[in-house]
Amino acid sequence: MKQYLFFDLDGTVTDSKTGIIRSVQHALAHFNVSRADNDLLYFIGPPLRDSFGKIFDGDTTKAELAVQKYREYYTVTGIFENALYDGIADLLADLRSAGRVLSLATSKPEPFALRILEHFGIAALFDHVAGAELTGPRNSKSSVLRHACGLCGIDDMQQCLMVGDRKYDVLGAHAVGMPCAGVLYGYGSRHELEEAGAECLCDDVPALRRMLLA
Repeated sequence: MKQYLFFDLDGTVTDSKTGIIRSVQHALAHFNVSRADNDLLYFIGPPLRDSFGKIFDGDTTKAELAVQKYREYYTVTGIFENALYDGIADLLADLRSAGRVLSLATSKPEPFALRILEHFGIAALFDHVAGAELTGPRNSKSSVLRHACGLCGIDDMQQCLMVGDRKYDVLGAHAVGMPCAGVLYGYGSRHELEEAGAECLCDDVPALRRMLLA
């Protein structure tokens, strides 16, 4: 049992596919680029600039403008085209009751993450919220996790566990010395998470509950 639990947001706490995909499509429309929904799923998880960079062949100027256009839609509408996974709020509440220290650790900009938690009424279930900076060096999962660990005052990573749905969560956790539990109800495949080295996999929220509260 781990005392300090770090949760990813998109694909782990919330099902955010609709809002993210529509925001990406809004941004791409500015460049007269069209992509189907399923071709944009890789935007869920990593930093936006990295994902737009793939579309624009590393053109950082276009990628930066695309991020601005993305936020035009996301800030007003896309942020709320989102839903909590069934059972996740109850799980977080029960973990708090069991004395665990809960942190959100997301590559989403921190102000957006806070708005989402407040929108769903679960902000109080987290002891700390750590996200990326809108502008600044803290944008990778490893840098977010280091920031989150600092907020918790942690010096023993073996008391920690990351919970996420993509390889970025696993690799970021390993980069700072903590294990990661992968969830298969999000947007990463079993192959992706196994290849990244996730210490365990949970098929659904009930399975995650059994693992965390066993």
